[in-house]
Amino acid sequence: MNQTHRADGCDRSASTQTSPNPMWQAITGLNPMNPFNRPRVRISFDIDDTLACLPHHSEAEQSWLPGFVHRWLGEPLRIGTRSLTRELRRQGCSIWVYTSSGRTPAYIKRWLLLHGIRVDGVVNSEVHSRALASHGMSLSPSKFPPAFDIDLHVDDSEGVQSEGHEHGFRVVVVRPDDQSWTHRVLEAVATVQAQLARQQTLRHKQPVGQVSQAYS
Repeated sequence: MNQTHRADGCDRSASTQTSPNPMWQAITGLNPMNPFNRPRVRISFDIDDTLACLPHHSEAEQSWLPGFVHRWLGEPLRIGTRSLTRELRRQGCSIWVYTSSGRTPAYIKRWLLLHGIRVDGVVNSEVHSRALASHGMSLSPSKFPPAFDIDLHVDDSEGVQSEGHEHGFRVVVVRPDDQSWTHRVLEAVATVQAQLARQQTLRHKQPVGQVSQAYS
């Protein structure tokens, strides 16, 4: 079994098996999980047609800044992003942006800060290429979240989801015109949290010798 070592201090299996989601009530707030019992999830978001959508696909977040400021410093942010990231922070998630574009990390962070959103990391095309080169991957996928310890990636592309199946990483696809996209993301995060919690429980139940053997 492969073991990843996380910057947040949680060592856990790189397994990508999916399971039925038992936690919809937690998402809707009817049965909230204890945040101290939840594994910390690192989640990344694509930009084009995911966080930044065309007007005919999705409404944009309202801002307290004049429109010309956003036209100069950024682009329309998909409605629901602010409340979604606030909820993910409440659950203890680490939030990243992972884009195939050449937007600089400074631009992306500034754009999101205009809407009061802070991200913990940014992966653009340059950072992605360097990471995959360091892993010796010649036939590389367009995105490879495991290189950055990302547990779940949010994207509009079914092609990226297919790459996830092939290379062993989790992807949730949200269409640009999906008005329930935030619920879809929260449901996927709850599923990942349940998987990671189950893995941690199984490791704690194993005798010390078996745990050592499993990670050798």
